[in-house]
Amino acid sequence: MFKTNPIIIAGGGHAGIEAALAISRMGNKVTIITLDPKSIGRMSCNPAIGGLAKGHIVKEIDALGGIMGVAADYAGIQFKTLNKSKGRAVWSPRAQVDKLKYTQFIQKTITNDKNITVIGGEIVDFSVSNCKVSSVTLKNNDIYSCHSLIITAGTFLNGLIHIGTRKFRAGRMGEKPAIGLTESLINKEFSVGRLKTGTPPRLLKKSIDWEKTQLAPGDETPTPFSINSTQGFNPVNEPCHIVDTNLNVHKYLKENLQKSAMFSGQIGGVGPRYCPSIEDKIIRFASRDSHQLFLEPEWTNSDQIYVNGFSTSMPESIQKMALRQVPALKNVEFIRPGYAIEYDYFPSSQLKSTLETKSINGLYLAGQINGTSGYEEAAAQGLIAGINACSTQKGLDHFVLRRSNSYIGVLIDDLITKTIDEPYRMFTSRAEHRLSLRPDTASLRLTDLGIKWGLIKDKQISKFIQFKNEVCEVKNFLKKTKSDLYSESKEPLQKTILKNTATITQIQNNHTELSDFNSLSLFTAETDLKYQGYVDIENRRILQFNKIENIKIPQKINYSKLTSMSAESIVKLEMVRPETLGQATRIAGVRASDISILSIAIKQNK
Repeated sequence: MFKTNPIIIAGGGHAGIEAALAISRMGNKVTIITLDPKSIGRMSCNPAIGGLAKGHIVKEIDALGGIMGVAADYAGIQFKTLNKSKGRAVWSPRAQVDKLKYTQFIQKTITNDKNITVIGGEIVDFSVSNCKVSSVTLKNNDIYSCHSLIITAGTFLNGLIHIGTRKFRAGRMGEKPAIGLTESLINKEFSVGRLKTGTPPRLLKKSIDWEKTQLAPGDETPTPFSINSTQGFNPVNEPCHIVDTNLNVHKYLKENLQKSAMFSGQIGGVGPRYCPSIEDKIIRFASRDSHQLFLEPEWTNSDQIYVNGFSTSMPESIQKMALRQVPALKNVEFIRPGYAIEYDYFPSSQLKSTLETKSINGLYLAGQINGTSGYEEAAAQGLIAGINACSTQKGLDHFVLRRSNSYIGVLIDDLITKTIDEPYRMFTSRAEHRLSLRPDTASLRLTDLGIKWGLIKDKQISKFIQFKNEVCEVKNFLKKTKSDLYSESKEPLQKTILKNTATITQIQNNHTELSDFNSLSLFTAETDLKYQGYVDIENRRILQFNKIENIKIPQKINYSKLTSMSAESIVKLEMVRPETLGQATRIAGVRASDISILSIAIKQNK
């Protein structure tokens, strides 16, 4: 059977969802082909959205019209801003979410979208004609022609689950792996690697002694992810709980370390450095007497509790016995054991900044297939891949975010310029321009771009314009209005803010002119004024940065002919093929002197 679909997405996870919805918002038809349509939007691991730096990404996805923040606001059962002991640039929103409601919301959105078709099936191969994607072949031998293919396969490519010495093929627990796509990519000369991630056991709620845990509630005044959720946002605040491992837990795990699939040598894939398994923690941080574990409900009134901080590939019996050394978990029972999963990924140096592959036009890769970890990182990549696949169809310019205007830009730039040999996750420390990339300014930075590309619906445009205008009005009011309520003599309220004599909330309570303004507008205006001097300095740095960043490198440049360049730099530049001089400066192993040589060559080429 031969059918025509302009854009096809392989996979219905977080990357696939954002890609499909972006394409639809831009007015194009798109088809999602996934192993199980009922699993679209499923949260495979932790029951949370956002967190350190990840919350910034969710806000940026929302600023470009994406669904993740809206779904998290709808399904959230606890909201918390992390990092509040530090500067506001690194405050990070996080939501504990009801996994069932989240998935239902996503699936309903996809089902109701007339531009999106969902097909249950497995893509096992794709064809190329004149260096361009031309069709995909399903396991049942159906063939679909297409102009673009976006692969968002998650952990499903030759997925292999490990629980102690037991191992079996799966994409995640209870679901089949994807077999064939890896081989199809290898046959087309793509480099492939193997990574590993893990998930903790799920505990039976009634088997936990809750009186021996520490309560961990959310914020009393929660902040939503989406600009569409700012009016009347009053979600439930279901608490999480905290327990700590102890020396007995560590001793028992160490005694059984060789039964771990990771430490026995059974797992060959590289695991995430920044989200280590409990086995890894007790070895890497041997001097610590305890590690904090968060007991998180997976949905409202859930009998199933997620143990955040106890990812493991130990046998089930050892997982259980180790946790039973914790007083609150003395009689704990499992609903499901923790496990590790190995899967194929394709080093992201094979991609352009649009997430299109360098060797095949119309082929895009997004999510864990590129070596990232996390829902948020995957969703961001899917969004960018979807926009660019659709832009190509429409004959529009490429959609590329920069390090200077977004965390998404930092993420993708890191992927294409750095060697990714372990699961990559985002941190605020990866961004050079953090002061300019606060989560509350995401819409101010990106929504105008979203409007230009047709990504933003009328309701969100209206909300954005209102927010932007309110921020300006509040700042003008604070600059022009003088008061002696907070000082011995009258002074501009802006000065009151800078001296920390009063908060914006106190000022609002005393000045009726501000009574109708949204709390986010007030917060952003206050923060802008507090940080203005530092932001001005950073903006000057960004201007200098962009002078190099935006210099295009000719596509057909032959680095081997730059005879004065070092051999190592030539090899690195040939491998990555950076698109701009800025990207070239961030490739490990490329010398500063060779960047100067490249800069001269670019000028001569012009």
